[in-house]
Amino acid sequence: MAKINENFTKLPGSYLFSTVARKISEYGAAHSDADIIKMSIGDVTLPLVPSVVDALHKAADEMGVQETFRGYGPEQGYDFLRDAIVKNDYKVRGINITADEIFVSDGAKSDCGNIVDIFAKDNKVAVCDPVYPVYVDTNAMSGRAGDFVGGKWSNLYYMVCNEENGFLPDLPTEKVDMIYLCFPNNPTGMAAPKDYLEKWVGYAKENGSVILFDSAYEAFITDENVPHSIYEIEGAEEVAIEFRSFSKTAGFTGTRCAYTVVPKALTVDGVSLNALWNRRQCTKFNGVSYVIQRAAEAVYSPEGRAQTQANIKYYLENAKIIREALQDIGLTVFGGVNAPYIWAKTPNGMGSWEFFDYILDKTRVATTPGEGFGPSGEGYIRLTAFSSREKTEEAMDRIRKTLK
Repeated sequence: MAKINENFTKLPGSYLFSTVARKISEYGAAHSDADIIKMSIGDVTLPLVPSVVDALHKAADEMGVQETFRGYGPEQGYDFLRDAIVKNDYKVRGINITADEIFVSDGAKSDCGNIVDIFAKDNKVAVCDPVYPVYVDTNAMSGRAGDFVGGKWSNLYYMVCNEENGFLPDLPTEKVDMIYLCFPNNPTGMAAPKDYLEKWVGYAKENGSVILFDSAYEAFITDENVPHSIYEIEGAEEVAIEFRSFSKTAGFTGTRCAYTVVPKALTVDGVSLNALWNRRQCTKFNGVSYVIQRAAEAVYSPEGRAQTQANIKYYLENAKIIREALQDIGLTVFGGVNAPYIWAKTPNGMGSWEFFDYILDKTRVATTPGEGFGPSGEGYIRLTAFSSREKTEEAMDRIRKTLK
């Protein structure tokens, strides 16, 4: 008789963003005349830039010609893209990452979840609270999180992020093995300065821990003292894996391309994690399509960089509009400077889901309740800057009129 993975049955409800989407859909069905503005799920709205589209067309044409047709590609990614990543994302910052330490994939979300395959079940995992749910859910699915009791997993170490610590969690007071860090942060939108990240690298070295560093939003960093990569910290290549994505950087949410860096200097008990991840990918992943990788390569061309930077600037201006509007009506607001997310405190002690429902019903604006990101997210909502300028301004006008 077949048996299921019982860890899946321990998961509470559905995935956060699926729940949010369902509630928005149900509200829309019950209010057919409602013009709902979605500032909840972080999906981009600007189209792919011309340089990327041109590369897509050219690569697609190549696939229709015998001489340039390509079948299976390398699971780790084509050299042309890996070399472009090395040159433009690392060497320019004085970071010595090599092409064979880069693994191209179909999304940072996938890699953040799949990376747990190479770690033992009995590792102690530390996550920020609030946190991007994928880190928690995938460890729960792997049996590493324990049981879900009172809104928390029994075997996870929760690193509280709140106003008191500036949403930068304190170092663990006990030994942990796997540490998830995301900066600029989703959901709080806060960024981490260099001296702060140095403490984490020091902790990981001292305790034999591995940092799983989600850097999906590094392109939105505006402050000079904020590192774009964990590898800007001396010694980080010995203790950290980094996840990067083209989704928010270049609008690839529907096109799907990202990469993960696993340095060769990173070992656990003398075993190379680079070799393990390579073995895992070669077995479970067939690589990103040639057409998509050519499109990603175009992001690094002079024209592509200028065009994608213009889109990022557009979204950051949206973030500024949201942040200032919410502050104007008296809400306490964080983020939105080095990140496309705005983290706002609910008024009058309202619960996260309560405020989500209130805003949706009164203004037809959809947000994401902070509680969905973990216990410490209660009392907050997250808004994204990825809507159009027109919709962003209209949403803020609606909220202003309702709450001021």
